[in-house]
Amino acid sequence: MPSTGQPLHPTRAHCGLPSTCAVCGQWPAEPLCHDCIDRFAPAPRTAPLVPGPLSTCVAAVAYGYPWSGLLARLKFHDEPGWAGPLAMLMAQAGRHGGLLAACDALVPVPLSHRRLAERGYNQAWELARRLQRPALPQALVRCLDGAPQHTLDRSERLSHMRGAFMVHPERAASVRGRRLLLIDDVVTTGATLQAAAAALLAAGAASVDALVLAATPAPL
Repeated sequence: MPSTGQPLHPTRAHCGLPSTCAVCGQWPAEPLCHDCIDRFAPAPRTAPLVPGPLSTCVAAVAYGYPWSGLLARLKFHDEPGWAGPLAMLMAQAGRHGGLLAACDALVPVPLSHRRLAERGYNQAWELARRLQRPALPQALVRCLDGAPQHTLDRSERLSHMRGAFMVHPERAASVRGRRLLLIDDVVTTGATLQAAAAALLAAGAASVDALVLAATPAPL
């Protein structure tokens, strides 16, 4: 079959079809080859957070090359298949310190209804559902909408997220008394995660930690 010149969709590598590494171009390989993972994702890290109720946030990688480009493909270029390879990095990080093993359920950070309609999927849920743990994808509701967090400075991020989430009344019983692990793609200040954790704890969650793909330096 003649080549189209386009890279194979990331999920095709798991169907037995040949693929090239999206970073180094090595062929044949998984969408992310082991050499590139070892080079660019050496160890998980604890992400710094603004003050709040969240216990711990672990990030699989630092936000930068090549992860920023792959995240852009996942979030903005209609390539949800990238959630598979990227979630594998999160699974490795989640085993660090026993975060995944200790939680009762995963809770993906929700998008607003408008942004979900625009994108067609929630990247946090696409990552969470590949981590092979019980999940509560509809536990949290995003109450507020506005400018994307990455367009705001630190103080704006904090004020923008106050009261941004609530636990869905029909899901409150599934949250109460449980150890929950928030899942998101990127953390900068942690304002979004702290707001989500506050809503879950107010609804009776026993504890809330967070696992994200990438941590980016906080804005000045």
